[in-house]
Amino acid sequence: MGHLRSGWLFYTRSLRPGVGTVIFQPVPWLRGRATPTLPIPAQPVLLLVASNVFMTLAWYGHLRHQAAAPWWVAALASWGIAFFEYMLQAPANRIDHTVFSVAQLKILQEVVTLAVFAPFAVLYLRETPRLDFLWAGLWMVGAVYFMFRPAA
Repeated sequence: MGHLRSGWLFYTRSLRPGVGTVIFQPVPWLRGRATPTLPIPAQPVLLLVASNVFMTLAWYGHLRHQAAAPWWVAALASWGIAFFEYMLQAPANRIDHTVFSVAQLKILQEVVTLAVFAPFAVLYLRETPRLDFLWAGLWMVGAVYFMFRPAA
């Protein structure tokens, strides 16, 4: 899978044919320290969860705190927050693409989005929880099944 050498996490083989070696550098304070490595599929999922927290805040956070502000203030604030989303999302997709197809990546992203958005809507935006959240989640479970099942 990969190994840590002076702060760099190297993946020396690809798990998907036709995709080159992935090199991922963790944060600088890890240099020289022995750190446990997560399996490749787990790393991008965690990055996608963090990315989606920023995305959801950028897209919907202004509805609670800047409702009276002009739209362009909300847009500028959202763009600033979205920068951090992309700093996590791009490496997540690059790492994940060594294991999953693009279609699988998209479904994974949607599941993570829904898993982050539902609690955000209820807890942060104070939306009333509805049974529709559960039904949407179950449809996503079905989508995951069809995208990740072995080819027939």
